[in-house]
Amino acid sequence: MSLFSSQGQARLNVGFLLVDGFTLGAFANFVDVLRLSADEDDGSRQINCSWRILGRTSAPVKSSCGVSIQPDYRSFEPDSFDYLVLVGGVLRNKAGLDPWQIEYLRRAAASGVPLAALCTGVFHLTAAGLMKGYKCCVSWFHHQDFLDQFEKTVPVSDQLYVVDRDRLTCSGGVGSAHLAALLVNRHIGVAAAKKSLSIMMIDQVFGEDVPQPQSDLNMEINDPLVRKAIHFMRQRMNSPPTTPEIAARLGISRRQLERRFQIALGSSPARVCRSLRLRHGALVLARGHRSLSDIAEETGFCDASHFIRSYRNEFGHPPASQAGLQHSPP
Repeated sequence: MSLFSSQGQARLNVGFLLVDGFTLGAFANFVDVLRLSADEDDGSRQINCSWRILGRTSAPVKSSCGVSIQPDYRSFEPDSFDYLVLVGGVLRNKAGLDPWQIEYLRRAAASGVPLAALCTGVFHLTAAGLMKGYKCCVSWFHHQDFLDQFEKTVPVSDQLYVVDRDRLTCSGGVGSAHLAALLVNRHIGVAAAKKSLSIMMIDQVFGEDVPQPQSDLNMEINDPLVRKAIHFMRQRMNSPPTTPEIAARLGISRRQLERRFQIALGSSPARVCRSLRLRHGALVLARGHRSLSDIAEETGFCDASHFIRSYRNEFGHPPASQAGLQHSPP
């Protein structure tokens, strides 16, 4: 079925599949880049590109924040689209994809339609067997969740998005906008992509190798290599990597790594890694219901006593006190 009857075929056609509890921000960032690129007269008309929200029925799909989106339940063949985008959300929804969504995605893959996954959408593509042999991007926040479910697949958690042939996966958030801009650049042009991001107050187009934004470290880090090193530290929090291991991971010498950290943060990689683990421990502690021994194990300290000593040295008070957990960078 043609997506256009009166204005002709758009240069970029995207179909969306929304998981129950999907992340509204990831969807909105992606679709707004399409909207701002679609009409040169800024009328939000679907001229240069088109998009459809796919559903078996017209029943609204509720996002994680409670806002619902009503799909267009008309029948569209998967090959009507240049891309199918699966938008994931909260992982506590154990139901996963509807059977019709799985069948639709498999038909699309069989037809050679590229599949994209935003936020936790990659969990569902992997569970459906549609990511075998592909690299995938997962948010640093869900890195361990992914490893727990899919032991044989190591995700990329230090990039905004990953493009591996006809699979495009994204960490969500602002990464969704940059992934959408990549598609706009491919099919419509770089000017349209830059214009869309500019209107959304995003001042530059990021490629897939740009690291994901930092989380609980209160640091402004401009050096992408240092940011990637910190992501690696996060992924190995319960078994902290040594400085030589980090350097080998990044393909540089230990001395180069230490120099880059000193320039970027005025601190050593080992000091930053310890601070990162302690800050994570403080966050876990603040949530309650975890013993100090459990937190020590999770953050790579040999026992509770070691964690307590290190915590006091870092924050100036023992972990039993919850006052003033926000501190300046090391």
